[in-house]
Amino acid sequence: MTNPFETQDGTFVVLKNQEGQYSLWPAFIDAPSGWMVVCEEMSRSACLDYIRSHWTDLQPNSLKAVVQKNS
Repeated sequence: MTNPFETQDGTFVVLKNQEGQYSLWPAFIDAPSGWMVVCEEMSRSACLDYIRSHWTDLQPNSLKAVVQKNS
């Protein structure tokens, strides 16, 4: 069986959680709790391009708050 997360010709969505982290997700699988769809169904490569262009700071939101508090 093929891993649906690695299917090159499948369609995907992009998810984002409260920490500001992104995930490539197969379109036919429901998003897990705590994640919301921020980019609708597209090709795998288009979704990866979306993630690359939007996820520019890999630091989780909770850590950003701690760093700002201590600054």
